[in-house]
Amino acid sequence: MSDARRRSIRRLGWAVAVSLALVVSACRHAEAPLTHDAYIWQRQWTPSLGASVMASRDLVSDWRVLVAQADRDGTFHTFAPDRAVLAASGRPAILVVRIDGRLARLDETGLVSRIVGIARDASLPAAAIEIDYDCPTARLPAYTAFLRRLKTALGDTPLSITALPTWIGSADLDDLLAVPDASVLQVHAVQAPQAGLFDPAVALGWIDDFARHTRKPFRVALPTYGSRVSWNADGSMLAVESEQGLRAAGIAASELYASPLAVRRVVDRLAAQRPRGLVGFAWFRLPTAEDSRAWSLATWRGVVTGHLDAPPLRAMLRPGKDGAAADVVLENTGGIDMAPPLSVTLPRGCDVADGIDGYVVHHTGEGLELVSQQARPLPAQAQRAIGWAHCPAGTPSTLSLRAEGAPLS
Repeated sequence: MSDARRRSIRRLGWAVAVSLALVVSACRHAEAPLTHDAYIWQRQWTPSLGASVMASRDLVSDWRVLVAQADRDGTFHTFAPDRAVLAASGRPAILVVRIDGRLARLDETGLVSRIVGIARDASLPAAAIEIDYDCPTARLPAYTAFLRRLKTALGDTPLSITALPTWIGSADLDDLLAVPDASVLQVHAVQAPQAGLFDPAVALGWIDDFARHTRKPFRVALPTYGSRVSWNADGSMLAVESEQGLRAAGIAASELYASPLAVRRVVDRLAAQRPRGLVGFAWFRLPTAEDSRAWSLATWRGVVTGHLDAPPLRAMLRPGKDGAAADVVLENTGGIDMAPPLSVTLPRGCDVADGIDGYVVHHTGEGLELVSQQARPLPAQAQRAIGWAHCPAGTPSTLSLRAEGAPLS
């Protein structure tokens, strides 16, 4: 074989070797797609919840299921998930134990024993244990000691925790995050209610800061819900109602909602500029048909998949029977929950009307209109009556919206 032939073969061999090295390097550094978990926070498992679990299993990597809670007085409660539904969903279950952040002292021995018992319950296999403890920042060293003890007792069962943005400024955070196998950073409902439920810009800042502290995989907990905040006459907060409705009788109330479009923008931003260690999202909480303060299931699916169809809302008169008043109805034909219109104008000639479900009637110089006062968003693919009106025969059924409903943003 000639020297030229040998040199040609040698060059080809180097080219192949370099190409293989580049492929291997790319594979080594390629990141897995961001995945989606969902919190199941309901204490009671209803048919509606079971239906949501089965309808969402194609989107979900893991369920994060509330199974126990330690109250502020130390009382320990356990909840009974529907094991058959979880098994049928074909997705692993991370079992969550919530500890009230106002608990004065952690009973380490008692809590560790109870949590290990939950982890070893063969009737509900635990893919991992998660501790949800919103402790004050000053208590992080004590919490770290508790987690070390729990981690040892759990053996091979992975341990996860939820984390608060308020901990990021603490010198004790790195020691805390070194103990569990993973963490979930909560970026919703962590500020005063006056600041709203979810601020995308603030959340992204927290996420970037948190990524610089942890050396373990982490997820970001994103909201799918709204809350009703009630205020006393002196301006102090009376109650916050979310998954459990209290209907507190304050002097005033406001409805806070997480915008599906704003939340999706955060998902897109994190996918495009992925912080080190971020592996996915944990959605709080899994929507159900009976959860009036969560997004509709269709909207959540749209946010997760990035398919958000938002045609304008429609308002119409639905004639009553035998001369009865007509219902004033809003209709959302799109795939995303919509903010309620500020007002709906009734046709001339409608002489008597009233509003319901967050709407009141106003008399204007030209007629009547229904005006929103704490009206709820309209779920995707849904209709809702917001009032009634007496109108002459032949009145057009299509109504005008003075301020058209728009996607929650």
